[in-house]
Amino acid sequence: MRKFIFIFAFFLLGGYSHAETYRFAGGPAGGTFQYYAEALASLALKAELNVKPNSSEGSIVNIRLVNSGKSDFAVAYSGDVFKALNGIFSNDTKKYSNVLAMCYFFSAAAQLIVKSDSDIKSAKELRGKSVGVGNFGSAALASCELFFSEIGLWHSIRKRFDGYNQAEQSFSKGELDAFWIFTGFPNDAAEKAAAHNTIALIDLLKDIQETDMFKKYPYFTKTSIPANTYRGVVTDTPTFQDSALWIVNPRVPAEDVYKFLSIVYSDEGLKFMAQIHPSAKEMSIGNGLKGVVTPLHPGAGKFWKEKGILK
Repeated sequence: MRKFIFIFAFFLLGGYSHAETYRFAGGPAGGTFQYYAEALASLALKAELNVKPNSSEGSIVNIRLVNSGKSDFAVAYSGDVFKALNGIFSNDTKKYSNVLAMCYFFSAAAQLIVKSDSDIKSAKELRGKSVGVGNFGSAALASCELFFSEIGLWHSIRKRFDGYNQAEQSFSKGELDAFWIFTGFPNDAAEKAAAHNTIALIDLLKDIQETDMFKKYPYFTKTSIPANTYRGVVTDTPTFQDSALWIVNPRVPAEDVYKFLSIVYSDEGLKFMAQIHPSAKEMSIGNGLKGVVTPLHPGAGKFWKEKGILK
C-alpha cells in the first residue's frame, strides 16, 4: 500500500526544472530511513528540486557520505551527528564538520525481537545465542553494540551483521535467536517477522536499569513500544530511543534548503509523509527542532526563525 501511495504521489507532483541532481542517502531496504528518502525525493519535485534517493547502510555511513559530499542530504540519528561533530565515534576520532541539521523527523526505538515460545525473556539470556545486530555502518549496529556492552554481553553473543530484511529472513528460518532493530515503529522487517512467527519484544529498560547508560549517552531517552504495534505483542514494551534528523552538506544553497523545508512542512507535505510511514505523524512545526543539538544549515535557520521555533 505504501509503495502505491508513493508512486501515485510521484506522478501527481509533476516535473522539476532544477538543473542539479541532489543525492539523498536513506537506509537499508525495509528500514524507515529509506521510506523517508524516497518520500522526500518525491516531495522535492514540488520545490522544483531534483533529488535521487539512494539506499545505504544507515546513520553513520550517511554522516560520512554527507560530510564527504558524496550525498547532499541524508537521515541520521542525533546521537551519531553529535559524536561525529565532536570526533568521538568508536575507533574514529575524525571531526565531521561538513554535516548540518535541517530538522527532526521521528523518534527511533531499540527493538529486540525473539520468538515468544523461546526461553529468552531478557537480553541477558542471549549469552551464547545468535543475534542479528545490524549491518556495518548503521546506527542499529552502533546502538546494539552499545547496549550489549553496557550489560556485559557484547563479546558473549554470536553476531550476524545483517540488514533488517536479511535478519528477518534468517530469524524466520531459525538461523537467528533474536534480531535488533533501531528505527521508527512499526518496522517492515519486524512486521514480516510477526507475520511468519509468533514474536515477543524484550524489555530493554529492565536490563539497563543498573547501568549508567542514560548518564553517559544523554541523547537517549526512555520510551515504550505500544501494545499491538506488532501482531501478537499485546503489552507495552519499555525501551530507549534516539531522534532521527534530516542532515545536509553545507554546500547545498540556503535557498534550496529553505524551499525543500517549505514544501515538506506544508499541510500537504506533512499529510503525504504521514501516509508513507506512521512515524512521520511526529513531524510538525512545533517538533521541528526536537532533539537537534548540533548546528543548523543557514537555510534551515531562516525557515525555523520564520516559524517562530528558532530565536
